[in-house]
Amino acid sequence: MEDEQMHTQSTEIDLLTPSRELPLYGKRILVTAPRNYAYRLSEKIIKQGGLPVLMSTIETCYLSNYTKLDTALNNIGKFDWIIFTSRNGITAFFHRMNDLDIPVSVVQKCHLCALGKDAESLLSFCAKIDLIPTESSPAGIVAELAKLPEIHQKKVLIPTPQVVGLPEPNVVPNLITDLQKLGIEVTRVPTYITQGLDKNIYSIELNLMRQGMIDVIAFSSTAEVESFLTMVNSQSDYEPCIIACFGPYTTANAQKLGMNVSIVSADYSSFEGFGEAIAEFFTLTSSSHSALQDVE
Repeated sequence: MEDEQMHTQSTEIDLLTPSRELPLYGKRILVTAPRNYAYRLSEKIIKQGGLPVLMSTIETCYLSNYTKLDTALNNIGKFDWIIFTSRNGITAFFHRMNDLDIPVSVVQKCHLCALGKDAESLLSFCAKIDLIPTESSPAGIVAELAKLPEIHQKKVLIPTPQVVGLPEPNVVPNLITDLQKLGIEVTRVPTYITQGLDKNIYSIELNLMRQGMIDVIAFSSTAEVESFLTMVNSQSDYEPCIIACFGPYTTANAQKLGMNVSIVSADYSSFEGFGEAIAEFFTLTSSSHSALQDVE
């Protein structure tokens, strides 16, 4: 038993593990997430020995027009549920409440829903959460709400991004349609902006990719994929790269846009699972290569 404990301790990844022993040693991972998410994913990549290369293809920022959001916030009491689909939505929602001097107690009268680790953010703002779906996805939200009695009589508010300069991903529209099929009265309100970034700021990163210096491109949302495709000249720019996607929904949309996805994180409740999925891909690839050499 003592020997097993010593073995576990010696192989565990920590800050003193030599880089060469880590699964992503020497691998450059292009991170396309917006900067307020990118640093968290980059941390997971670094932990696995990888070299994150930041190329946020989208950014998320505050609204320029708050008319619709302010109307919703001033009438928050009429909603039975508030469903948050992103951490950005939670942050922008409560910041605006603070700007308008609306007390948190008003929101606490509603049922609140958030996905995965976003629940921690929601709790930090209002110390309340009623639903964390087992599956961290819009489909998971629908599945959980469908189980509730009299859900067809409820009114739901969904804080969503206002997508600027890009095709809107189908995630939010599909969620609204699926909730409406349950008989729910859904109100969608823009809470923050998602927009593409200028490719001209990324000449170095794009050149690295074209030179075959990028091993993996990690997409955490469909919007990132959409914007990325406006930055490249053709598929040949990124063809040598391994494509990794955060969960099955981003994967499905990336495939629809013509990408060959090799890595899909089964755990998409947090970036921890995404980093581990990328690391596992290279661990398995390395093991297969070693086994092949042994056979030869």
